[in-house]
Amino acid sequence: MDDQSETVAFLRGLTGADGRPAEVVETHGALIFLCGDTALKLKRAVVYDYMDLSTLARRKALLDRELELNRPAAPKIYRDLVPVTRGPEGLRLGGEGAPVEWLLRMARFPAEDELAVIAARQGIGDGMAEALGQAVQRYHRAAPLRAAEGPKLIADILDELARVFAGMEAVLGPEAPARFDAEARATLDRVAPLLARRAAEGHVRRCHGDLHLGNLVLIDGLPTPFDALEFDEVLGTCDVLYDLAFLLMDLCHRDLRQAANITLASWLLQAGGTEDAGLEALPLFLAVRAAIRAMVLVQTDAARGSDEAGPEARRLLAEALAALRRAPPRLVAMGGRSGSGKTTLARLLAPGVGAMPGAVHMRSDTERKAGAEPVDYSPEGRARIYARMLERASCLLGAGQSVLLDATFLDEADRAAAERLAAAVRVPFHGLWLEAPPAILLARVASRRGDASDADAAVVEGQLSDGTEPEEWLRIDAGDGLEPALAAARAALG
Repeated sequence: MDDQSETVAFLRGLTGADGRPAEVVETHGALIFLCGDTALKLKRAVVYDYMDLSTLARRKALLDRELELNRPAAPKIYRDLVPVTRGPEGLRLGGEGAPVEWLLRMARFPAEDELAVIAARQGIGDGMAEALGQAVQRYHRAAPLRAAEGPKLIADILDELARVFAGMEAVLGPEAPARFDAEARATLDRVAPLLARRAAEGHVRRCHGDLHLGNLVLIDGLPTPFDALEFDEVLGTCDVLYDLAFLLMDLCHRDLRQAANITLASWLLQAGGTEDAGLEALPLFLAVRAAIRAMVLVQTDAARGSDEAGPEARRLLAEALAALRRAPPRLVAMGGRSGSGKTTLARLLAPGVGAMPGAVHMRSDTERKAGAEPVDYSPEGRARIYARMLERASCLLGAGQSVLLDATFLDEADRAAAERLAAAVRVPFHGLWLEAPPAILLARVASRRGDASDADAAVVEGQLSDGTEPEEWLRIDAGDGLEPALAAARAALG
């Protein structure tokens, strides 16, 4: 094994422009030296079951791959590779001598801009969650296609989990790992044809592979993935929905289920409906991601000679089992005039409806603006939007995912179409109608800033004079505060 002690001592002695010594961050496979506005990453000379960094050539190859994978998505972070060379005066960065080590040179970013830190400090707001879904969808669209056997990728992971969990019964107990293995394999058997189709249709790509909040950072105010999994092409190649599932699981584990729900809806919206049918596999993907996180926690704990991770690992495994429980899907339609608070209420309601991370919230205003050509407000345009929403809802319900439709539903024909859809796919239907005094509706639309809805006072006044109100939907007073309206909606859904 290569001796890196001299190189490490040299790098520890570096100083930034301000004269302050380098800070050092240690991981299982690397040392990162934070020096002024620069971060220098050194691969440690270590060997694990899944990663061999024992030689300089191997370390450089993985640094090259790390740069190649990450620079397209994060060009403002990833710069280049720089050698540590030996000259007449000892070690130096760069130079003409033979390299004794290679480093990945990156731009340093504030630790407080990492999404894991932001989540711990203040949670993930609705706007940030929407941007997160958009950023991940952009990443996946740019990811290279890979030929793979979709079911085999997950089957191999389940085999590895079973092998490793067998040695963790002292921490995890015997029952939960056995239940997880049985239920996950039964679910895989059920969705295997879907995974095979998705692989054939191009949903398997060279993804990030390690997409949790700790590997996302705000750059120019936008969530940016970094530190993609570079040491194993097999693990880095997966279904894009499985890649996203790590992030959704991480958000749910941090009790940020509303953010997970909005992130998923945003990711699906940007995909233009092409990913909706895949949600039949999402419970399995979430469960496997949670189980892997539990396994890694126990392994890391053991390597440190600690026993502190047991409770969290057991909680993760319990979350994996919860994800595998199939919640019967339902269709919720939330109607009302502009300004009645439909979207605000829907965002709070959706996470608790159906399977983790909740019902897919489809809003007519965002659906109207999605795609290359936004749809106008004409009667024909409105009809196209409702038809598109119902088409997507049919696909999602067929995949076992609950749906919450958020639109005015002022036309009786649109309400009837939603009810017919629920009957056709044999799922429960819930119609919720929000109402508020005209003065409140007008004040709310006047106060909107940066909202997807373009409705103004003229639109509201037109809605007050036209359209019909449903007699059979549950009426909810949305003019007397959010909490009473939310309580009434939750009570209606049980």
